[in-house]
Amino acid sequence: MTLFTTNQDLSPEALREVFGAFPSGVVALVAFVDDEPVGLAASSFTSVSLDPPLVSISIANGSKTWPGLRGATHLGITVLADHHRGFARQLAGPVGSRFEGILLARTEEGSGFVVDGLAHFNTSVYREVEAGDHTVVLLRVHARTAAADGQPLVFHRSGFRTLAA
Repeated sequence: MTLFTTNQDLSPEALREVFGAFPSGVVALVAFVDDEPVGLAASSFTSVSLDPPLVSISIANGSKTWPGLRGATHLGITVLADHHRGFARQLAGPVGSRFEGILLARTEEGSGFVVDGLAHFNTSVYREVEAGDHTVVLLRVHARTAAADGQPLVFHRSGFRTLAA
């Protein structure tokens, strides 16, 4: 069986389909800017380094939210739980209603966190790396917490899923 043929379709639609075969967790990236929560959902979160403690997230270059977030001194990352499916969709919606019905915690530095998330990271921008139509943002971790239990929200094949035992 031949896996790779010449002249393959590498259109954004075809790539999105094949990239979607890899499941990932979903996080909320939130900061308080001018005393208002600003945030977005992302499925590109990953650990990068233990020393120094770094994580990364990829942001579309056309993001309307990232310019407001990047100026914040600290950014909160919340690993979303399976019951956050609706909230993850809400974060992709209109800016004025992204946090309706969501209980947020705030640090003195302005990081925002979804209170009932599975894990929280208080971070700051360490470095940005241009990467095609996205920017890979390396974030330095200053503090972290983790919930004792719960199941993660998973993004797979362009939809939200939950883990099954």
